[in-house]
Amino acid sequence: MTTRIDRRFAELAREGRAALVTFTMAGDPDPKTALAILNALPAAGADVIELGMPFTDPMADGPAIQAAGLRALNAGQTMVKTLALVRGFRKRDDATPIVLMGYYNPIYIYGVTRFLADAKSAGVDGLIVVDLPPEEDDELCIPAMKSGLNFIRLATPTTDDKRLPAVLKNTSGFVYYVSITGITGAAAPNASKVTAAVARIKRHTRLPVAVGFGVRTAARAREIAAGAEGVVVGSALVDALKDSLDKNGKATPRTVKAVAKLVSELAGGVRGAKRKARP
Repeated sequence: MTTRIDRRFAELAREGRAALVTFTMAGDPDPKTALAILNALPAAGADVIELGMPFTDPMADGPAIQAAGLRALNAGQTMVKTLALVRGFRKRDDATPIVLMGYYNPIYIYGVTRFLADAKSAGVDGLIVVDLPPEEDDELCIPAMKSGLNFIRLATPTTDDKRLPAVLKNTSGFVYYVSITGITGAAAPNASKVTAAVARIKRHTRLPVAVGFGVRTAARAREIAAGAEGVVVGSALVDALKDSLDKNGKATPRTVKAVAKLVSELAGGVRGAKRKARP
């Protein structure tokens, strides 16, 4: 089964460029503004959208994304509302892939079978669940794939050649390479090291590799896009949103524009990359 994710990366491969993958938090800073942001992303240059599922204990996330999750939860965001957000987006856009990203607990509480059915019908294309290792594939990964959803796995600088086959075994859609060790938004990746790491992963898989963690500027996005099939940006967009809020943490007329402006700049960086030849 070919998914929107598969089709989008195939299209971009034909164009000879990398994907800009954007992350925003569902329901941040409120449901209405979150939908407006989501609707603005494709026109601003997002090729794939990651949508965070708010959770009270996001252990792999840095302060910016933790705060975004709290803003969303305080505004009443739930899994039901997150899936409704995707449905709202699909009324206007049936082409841009959407990946739900987060932790297993909210999915488990919702119920795996119910979640997969509702996510698929809402228009979700893939899942990134950061706290489910390959050893737990029967829990969610394999059922998700049987439901027609891509299950996207993380690889890190500490994922060696011995571990990679297990990580990649049931991965589909793309591989998310975490370019630095630590939490989101904590440091900037080294472009040459990232290119070498991507090349190493590509020796084990034909899937596209998207690189995330620490990409904040168009210049850095351009560097990373030269050696990968995708560039993921999250904390920088969440920060742009936060900086647009009023003193009470509420959306202002600048909020959607601030996020869209940064996405447009990042997209320009990705599209300006000179792609390195594949080994």
